[in-house]
Amino acid sequence: MEDVADPEPLRLYTADGVRIDAGHLRGADEVCFVLAHGFTCSWRQPALRRIAGALGRHGGVLAFDFRGHGRSGGHSTVGDREILDVAAAVAAARRRGYRRVAVTGFSMGGAVVVRHAALHGGVDAVVSVSAPARWYYRGTVPMRRVHWVIERRLGRLAVRMARGTRIAPKGWDPVPEAPHQLAGRIAPVPFLVVHGDADAFFPLDHAHQLYEAASDPKELWIEPAFGHAEVAATPDLINRIAKWSTDAVSA
Repeated sequence: MEDVADPEPLRLYTADGVRIDAGHLRGADEVCFVLAHGFTCSWRQPALRRIAGALGRHGGVLAFDFRGHGRSGGHSTVGDREILDVAAAVAAARRRGYRRVAVTGFSMGGAVVVRHAALHGGVDAVVSVSAPARWYYRGTVPMRRVHWVIERRLGRLAVRMARGTRIAPKGWDPVPEAPHQLAGRIAPVPFLVVHGDADAFFPLDHAHQLYEAASDPKELWIEPAFGHAEVAATPDLINRIAKWSTDAVSA
């Protein structure tokens, strides 16, 4: 995490017993940002470390690897049981004395923080960046590749070798509720949807579907020339997200 002290290493455990690798940057006791990465990413990667460093100028940060990613245990369920990973991270932030917790998720992580806030609660602000509103979307070339990785044995082997991501071989049973089906249950917690008009994975209708399904208080930011998720996020965007979050939890 750039320009800040080394994070405190954490080992968390989810309600279903999965070990989660995490790092904590101490901030003022008022707010902690829980940072949820996208599919095949890790909090230890440079893009996530830059984001954590920017958020760390506004409060504490607790970043973690989803199950099946990086140094965490288990296998990825690509948005289903990952809500338990977020719950473990939020609980860890609360144990460290933070009075307010703002969850910020990118792509798959954005879908997960929506689902977590709706089903588990216990957070004070929710930010979903570059997230899908619905499952099984194959309307872009990148998403057709993602589905090949998830659904084919060869694809799962390839992403494990290339990215270290371990995907559960069995599909969803039952299929979990999609983010847009749950977004209305986040209120009265403030909810921010952020999406780029240059996103190659999910077109803008995903952002609009999420926003329209949510209840107030909510905001929608369509970012000009912004691509997809962590890699495309600029320091200015992260600082604006942090400012929105601190204002939201103080309202």
